[in-house]
Formats: sequence, C-alpha cells, structure tokens
Amino acid sequence: MSRRRQAVRRRVSEDAKFNSILVSRLVNVVMQSGNKATAQKIVYGTFDRITEKNPSSNPLEILQRAVDNAKPRLEVKARRVGGATYQVPIEAAPDRQTALALRWLVDFADARKGTTMRDALASEILDAYQGQGNAIRKRDEVHKMAQANKAFAHFRW
Repeated sequence: MSRRRQAVRRRVSEDAKFNSILVSRLVNVVMQSGNKATAQKIVYGTFDRITEKNPSSNPLEILQRAVDNAKPRLEVKARRVGGATYQVPIEAAPDRQTALALRWLVDFADARKGTTMRDALASEILDAYQGQGNAIRKRDEVHKMAQANKAFAHFRW
C-alpha cells in the first residue's frame, strides 16, 4: 500500500433502468467474473420478486431501507501496539457502511441453498427491510464486538 497519496475514488455511474447509484453498486456486488449482464438480470429479477410480494411499495425504497437497517455504525479494526494486537472500535465511514451492508445482503443470499439467487436476494432484502435476517444479525454481532472492546478505544488514531 502506497503511502504517498490517497487513491482517487471513482464515482459509480447510475443504473440505466432505475437511475440509482445504489442499484448500480448492488449489481457490482452481485457480479462475478465480470458478467455484468447476468448480475443485472439477477438484480432486476429480484426487484420483480419484491414487487410481487409487496405490490403497493416501491422496490427502490425497500432496498434503501434494507441497506439502512443493515449498515453497521461501528466496526473493529486490529491495531498492533507494543507486541499485542487489540481490536479497536472505530466509526465506519458512510461509503464503507453501505459497502458492508450490500456485501452482507448478497453473501447471505448466496448462502441460501435450494433457491435461485433472485428469490434468495429478494428474501434477504425483505428480511433486512423488516429488521430481521442474517444481515441484521451480522450488524448486531459487529456492534457487540465494538461494544465489548470499547476499553481499547484510546488506541484509535
């Protein structure tokens, strides 16, 4: 990792169908081996499933609320001080919060076996929207870990 200057963050372009950066980021998280068209089919199919299950609501709002519910406010980072490694709680940057939430939603949807990725991702998003599910459990675990290591917060820099 270079210490000269910080990398310039590229802006993610908006999604063509929904004009949403969040949907574009979700497509990028779902994408494997550069198959963007396949990832878009999965995500758009997921939105169709969400619309089938909740016909009165907008799937974009459901996704936004699910991501907001799954975002971790704190996380722990390993710091090596005097030969010992401490888990130091730090506040997660807003961009990282969104990235972690999207990654957890996709990973736990992928772990659901016996169902298509569209159905699994739709179920995981709806669970997170309602404040339950594996992504919410993971967020709570991260917050619990940060709370348990609050004594080492003075090692933050």
